[in-house]
Amino acid sequence: MITSESKKHQKHAKLTKPTIGSFHRNEWAIIGTSCDQIKKMAFEATESLSGQLKIAYIDADHKSADTEIEEGRDQKSILAHGGQFEFTDKITFQRFDVEGQLSDYKLKPLFQDNDLVLVNGNHFQANRQILVIDPKNNLEKHLDKLTNVGLILLNEEASEIPELMLSKLNLDSIPVKSVNEPNVLTDFLREEWSESIPKVKGLVLAGGQSTRMGRDKGKINYHGKDQRIFMLEQLHGVTDSAYISIREDQLDELDDHPVLTDKFIGLGPYGAILSAFQSDPNSAWLVVACDQPNIDAEILSHLVSNRDATKMATCYHNPETNFPEPLITLWEPQAYPILLHFLSLGFSCPRKVIINSDCKIIQAPDVRILKNVNTPEELEKVVGN
Repeated sequence: MITSESKKHQKHAKLTKPTIGSFHRNEWAIIGTSCDQIKKMAFEATESLSGQLKIAYIDADHKSADTEIEEGRDQKSILAHGGQFEFTDKITFQRFDVEGQLSDYKLKPLFQDNDLVLVNGNHFQANRQILVIDPKNNLEKHLDKLTNVGLILLNEEASEIPELMLSKLNLDSIPVKSVNEPNVLTDFLREEWSESIPKVKGLVLAGGQSTRMGRDKGKINYHGKDQRIFMLEQLHGVTDSAYISIREDQLDELDDHPVLTDKFIGLGPYGAILSAFQSDPNSAWLVVACDQPNIDAEILSHLVSNRDATKMATCYHNPETNFPEPLITLWEPQAYPILLHFLSLGFSCPRKVIINSDCKIIQAPDVRILKNVNTPEELEKVVGN
């Protein structure tokens, strides 16, 4: 019997969505006090963390915003008529103003190169909040914005948390500090950033056609077993979990091992990296090719230990080519939209993305680890040695 439930048509693919708030995956709204005080706090924290984190601050054009509030319009109206998003990057001192309303889909990409976004919570929502207890401010009007408070700050005139807040918040899990405590906001943001660094998953690139080699490079035995299995085991030692990237027609060969099949077909390693991020866009991915027989867990651990999570990726520089090596690279979650953007421009070269993005490029402890084996002649030299 066919029911109406069984007839339901799934119009869209079920994709894992990245964890992003209104503007960024790591965003904090400062709320509860005057806009001037919020801006002062945000800029002081930005200045203190300059050189460590790239921070954006989001605010409204206050002259226009105040007019809209007096007229009783909502925040969307402020956004539409208030005229500006203020973007301040204290590292490069760049700024742009956008007049008119920006949809959520246009907002998020604007801040993907930042590590942290601070928001004036009096005007805009963020997925986490820093609440300032200020007796001069009407806290009741902000109650609906307090969805995930991580820190409470008492200003000079506040001696206790109002009863209204006590019934709203679970104070057992929220630290309460004085706004005048030295570096209180800076230390909190730095610690929260450290705890939010994404976990690392591993990916062995083994889905190529091996045209030049004339045989599957992933099945070559350098270390007593198939190279793709050897590399999977090396990744297991330095990542939270690891997978072998393969084509659909290779599934029967690897029944007993965790695999990810290519979803972006015909793009080689680029498609494999994108497929990994499609499966989990909230993790970093340590990607290694199966045609580099000198790579082992020690080398992978060296790369991970030199990771810079504020960059799009961390990789090795190859002095023989004078280029970064994209196929032994730790790609951060922020790389996913950047890789997709380059693809939309007609590029599918991971190295081009690294060269034209903010990445950490380090020197390999031994240049021989970067050696690729792609032809029978190269294989003979390696095996012969």
